[in-house]
Amino acid sequence: MSARSDGRHRSLFFEHCLLPEGWARNVRVTLEQGRIAAVDAGAEPSPGDERHPCALPGMPNLHSHAFQRGMAGLAEQRGPANDSFWTWREIMYRFVQRMTPDDVRAIAAMAYVEMLEGGFTRVGEFHYLHHDREGGAFADVAQMSAAVLAAAGDTGIGMTLLPVLYSYAGFGAQPPAPTQARFVNDLDRYARLFEGAQAHARALPDAVVGVAPHSLRAVSPDQLRDLEPLAKARPVHIHIAEQVKEVDDCLAWSGRRPVEWLLNNAEVDARWCLVHATHMTESETVAAARSGAVAGLCPITEANLGDGLFPVEAFLQAGGRYGIGSDSNVLIDAAEELRLLEYGQRLTRRARNVMARESGRSTGADLYAGALTGGAAALGVEGGIAVGLPADIVSLNLDHPAMVHRAGDAITDSFVFASGRSAIDCVWRHGDKLVSEGRHHVRDRVVRDYAKVLETLIA
Repeated sequence: MSARSDGRHRSLFFEHCLLPEGWARNVRVTLEQGRIAAVDAGAEPSPGDERHPCALPGMPNLHSHAFQRGMAGLAEQRGPANDSFWTWREIMYRFVQRMTPDDVRAIAAMAYVEMLEGGFTRVGEFHYLHHDREGGAFADVAQMSAAVLAAAGDTGIGMTLLPVLYSYAGFGAQPPAPTQARFVNDLDRYARLFEGAQAHARALPDAVVGVAPHSLRAVSPDQLRDLEPLAKARPVHIHIAEQVKEVDDCLAWSGRRPVEWLLNNAEVDARWCLVHATHMTESETVAAARSGAVAGLCPITEANLGDGLFPVEAFLQAGGRYGIGSDSNVLIDAAEELRLLEYGQRLTRRARNVMARESGRSTGADLYAGALTGGAAALGVEGGIAVGLPADIVSLNLDHPAMVHRAGDAITDSFVFASGRSAIDCVWRHGDKLVSEGRHHVRDRVVRDYAKVLETLIA
């Protein structure tokens, strides 16, 4: 890996820099051993400073299935009936059937390169592909987890690994289908997998390992309860209320809607991330917000799958927190996730600047701050350009046509709504400069490996 930090003090100087308190001018950020040792606003540049026009804190990506990057664009042909998440899922099951750990590593590395180039500096990898092609455990039950952790090491992205417990095919502990055999664990094997994932994660500088019951349809109430001692103070992520069918099936099983059932039967608090939570009543929305859980919103994937729109306005009014994720990785772009989040609300309400907190506020700035804070919390870290935090920084090219003559919140607005990833110049992750002039330093090698794998999987 090129451009690795050597532990010495180094300084980056930015003419414009987004700090926790807002935009500041002429900011020197001093790095030491991958972390921010000092932040000095209103400074003068020194001869040894590496100078750039503009910096944002790197964005957390709170929900990813990296292996699905390899099937991006392959599920866009209309079927004989109404296409939905459920028909897309059958295509996904067929695609992953042949993957080896080496295949997963190559595909994940491609996704992580694109995430870094697109402004994401840490990923929450919601990882449920665990076993061999017949569903048997590898000699190292965490071998697939080791593959995605290795991909994170190859590319330098920050990793919050979320090994998934997946045991059943539907509500009421329905037996899993043969196509789900590579995902399935009981609690004992999951505990061994979790322990193995933790051991592999120690190879990365600041990896976090959390707990992920896949969904209420894929784990039993007893399993959800028995996971609590394993979770402790770790992040807990769960898919919930993504689809109308899921809501209907949960009602038929329990007499309660998914979010309602979860809040009544689990100790949901600020450790939790409720991924999607698309279909909630008003009372569920308020209760979810008040629980402290982060809503994990994935607008590109939710649009691609036809999921629906999250009730973000009511959620925010109730004090809710949110973050963004690339989920199926059909398209990877942090600014596009934020843009589509706002545009979905504009189309629904036939209004503009819906997610700005109050009159006179910048929509882009509020979107970015909300997703940064909520996403970092969901991944078990803190986000921002501040002393003591990892040096996860994105610089923008202010000569980009959408960025010229911008300052302050106009930079954030123009990045989110007018340029996106095309304005990203450099990306530092844990103090290492991984992206220059918009390209990851190992992109060429990663693309070659990825292409070889796809040739085998798609042939």
